[in-house]
Amino acid sequence: MSPHLGYPFRGPHYQPGPPPPEPPAPAGPPTGAPFTVTPATAMPAPPSPAAAPPAGVTASPPGRRTGRVLATGIALSVLAGGLAGAVTGNWGDSPAVSAPVELPQANAPSGGAPQGSIAAAAASVLPGVVSVRAGRATGSGFAIDQQGHVVTNAHVVEGASDVSLVLSNGRRVDANIIGVDANNDLAVLQVTGNVEGLRALPLGRSSQLHVGDPVLAVGSPLGLEGTVTAGIVSAVDRQARFGDNGNRQSAIQTDAAINPGNSGGPLVNAAGQVVGVNTAIATMGTSSRSGNIGIGFAIPVDRMTTIVKGLID
Repeated sequence: MSPHLGYPFRGPHYQPGPPPPEPPAPAGPPTGAPFTVTPATAMPAPPSPAAAPPAGVTASPPGRRTGRVLATGIALSVLAGGLAGAVTGNWGDSPAVSAPVELPQANAPSGGAPQGSIAAAAASVLPGVVSVRAGRATGSGFAIDQQGHVVTNAHVVEGASDVSLVLSNGRRVDANIIGVDANNDLAVLQVTGNVEGLRALPLGRSSQLHVGDPVLAVGSPLGLEGTVTAGIVSAVDRQARFGDNGNRQSAIQTDAAINPGNSGGPLVNAAGQVVGVNTAIATMGTSSRSGNIGIGFAIPVDRMTTIVKGLID
């Protein structure tokens, strides 16, 4: 049997041709070379296959190649049938059921917000903050005692005859204006009727603030009741102009976001104590509709306390 294989698909009547001539023996290594050099030899080209007939025309096969072509066709058919069976055999199987995807989530910390956190301070302050509706103006305020006294800015209730408050529980109550200090932009309101759901906020000391202390601004910016923003004390004795007389006054500067509607709301420290009354913001232009740029001002609570006592008495 000749070792020459030719094409891989051959029928039983295939007669091998003469074996290819033996390749010449490689030349010996060049003189002085430390190793044997083996040149790459080209494999003999296989015999050319019969020319395929034009599309749509059946060619008459040569007599001697009939058995070989038939056997080749049978071999290919068997091979194709085996592959088809292997592929289609899996189609009838039931698809594997994948397990549901689960993304693990941590449980909320037990015991609520830790003492001294922003969340704890916000939770303690929100029940004492109200949204002030005075005619077409809206602002914020906060309760200072259980008798229903609420502090806000004078410019929030300026020229208003009817004032109402929206409490943190959504209940709406009426209020009267009992005192206004326009030069210091402060006003005191008195809730008429039931004050249930309104909690008085503890007052801190603005004189004990330091630059970098965390603070929260709470109120109803753009009418969004119960909004809390966080920041720090940027300066403790910043001179700013507010009030009817436009005099320069000492104010607390903060980067906690303060926007229109925050006026009259409390600025509180991390313990939930009021340290200022949010009153004004710096803007980049002359438009009064400009928003927060990270520079807000609050009336210090130490000065507020002195003025409010006089307004109530």
